[in-house]
Amino acid sequence: MRHIDILLTGNLSGGREPFVHSDLRVVFHRWKSEAPLPLMEGRPWAFIDWVLDEMSGLELCRRLRCGDSLGQEAHITMILEEDDAEAKRRALRAGADDYIVGPVDRGAILDRVLSIQLPEHEAPTRVLRLGELTLDLAALQARWREKPLLLMPNEMRLLRYLMEKPGHVFSRTQLIAALGKHDQPIDERTVDAWISRLRRALRDVGAGSPLRTVRSMGYVLDRP
Repeated sequence: MRHIDILLTGNLSGGREPFVHSDLRVVFHRWKSEAPLPLMEGRPWAFIDWVLDEMSGLELCRRLRCGDSLGQEAHITMILEEDDAEAKRRALRAGADDYIVGPVDRGAILDRVLSIQLPEHEAPTRVLRLGELTLDLAALQARWREKPLLLMPNEMRLLRYLMEKPGHVFSRTQLIAALGKHDQPIDERTVDAWISRLRRALRDVGAGSPLRTVRSMGYVLDRP
């Protein structure tokens, strides 16, 4: 099945439930420019509003293009406030692939996604490695020196996200949002439970304590 992850800088009328059609699955993420990119399974597609609270949509577009590989390979659609030729030219010069005149709702987003045939997205690296810790994304199996870690789905997704960004400190709120849990009534302390179980699994296989608490800030998976 093909996956597309939609990044939205604004609210979406019509809801953000995943959309499945034939062999396509579309997942919606509410995303703010200062937040890390969420955990994504497929091709990123960003719909960026022309006007944002923290910066202009043009600046966010430029930053996304100059960021990590996910941002560089994302399809970017600028949401314009009006059908203005100069705004269209500026959006494309900033790195947008195309544009659409707002306001947009769920139907308009899906119409655009279904009308444009994106090139096949190269699958993410099938095995993540951090020192002697490995995570096989295809088999959903984490190992330390070939010893398997016994992890539940939430802890597996958490480990993957932290391994993709080692050395980065994440708050509980950021982890909830990154793992796609922001629409669910999850208390931030639930993250502590995920962290506790992941730490226990790492200790059980002899990996020590690479998952560190940063006081008043959050958690970080240290580089070896």
